[in-house]
Amino acid sequence: MNYPEFKINEEKCIHCGQCVKECIVNCLELNENKIPEFKLYKEGACIKCQHCLAVCPTGALSIWGKYPNDSENILQTNPDELLNLIKSRRSIRAYKPENLDEERLSKLKNMLKWIPTGVNNHKLHFSIVDDIEVMDDIRHKLTPKLIKFLENKAIKTVMPHFAGIVKPLKDGHDVVFRGAPHMVVVSTPTNAPCKDVDPSIALSYFELYAQSLGIGTLWCGFAKICLKVFPEFCDYVGVPRGYKLGYIMLFGVPDVKYARTTQPEEVLIQKVPLGGVKTSTVYSKIKHYFYNFLR
Repeated sequence: MNYPEFKINEEKCIHCGQCVKECIVNCLELNENKIPEFKLYKEGACIKCQHCLAVCPTGALSIWGKYPNDSENILQTNPDELLNLIKSRRSIRAYKPENLDEERLSKLKNMLKWIPTGVNNHKLHFSIVDDIEVMDDIRHKLTPKLIKFLENKAIKTVMPHFAGIVKPLKDGHDVVFRGAPHMVVVSTPTNAPCKDVDPSIALSYFELYAQSLGIGTLWCGFAKICLKVFPEFCDYVGVPRGYKLGYIMLFGVPDVKYARTTQPEEVLIQKVPLGGVKTSTVYSKIKHYFYNFLR
């Protein structure tokens, strides 16, 4: 078992107890001298979230070999600029046929370390196609398989809505990957506590940071379907054994420039009053159970 190497600089400690308060698994306590320490036999419960290191106002605490002087100070984010970034994000389906520069690729890859996951289970796997030649190889190998699959009579019956893409595929149109030079495939351990949502959280962070770097992105459900139908491509991109495919995002230098934000319709927002919106009935309970768990 790894132990957290929890250390306190007692000269810097101001006995505020914030580290104890912020420990989400209740590992810490103040001793008789009001110095934080691990509770007896609780070292193994630590999930390495480093909340205690981050919250200490004087930098008196280190853990897991991480020291406060190696952390960055927190900068104030301009909320209006962040909101504009969210408003101006678009799904990009037109890319320049070129590799992204190494500087921005490195920034994207480095950012992935800070993506949040459920229970701090940082076991996500990112397969990144960072060379357009590799993407072209995937396109070249997948397209004939997809055409043959969609022309199968049984598939035409079960999936008639895909029939319209066979001709564009035969005509050389990349309706799956949209000519994107790059792709990130996120997979998650099958036993991860939040395996159904962690990949989507990861790609949400990825696409917003990419947007700030002038990189276009596209959530690609079609590519995900293809990798599920043709699992040999999961091997191609290196999805590890014991992992399930989460989601796929295409990215690259956009070949289109948007001039303004859109004007979306209002979303459904329900203010919940004291006592609830309405009284639950047996029928509504069954209906919610059906939609929440069975569908």
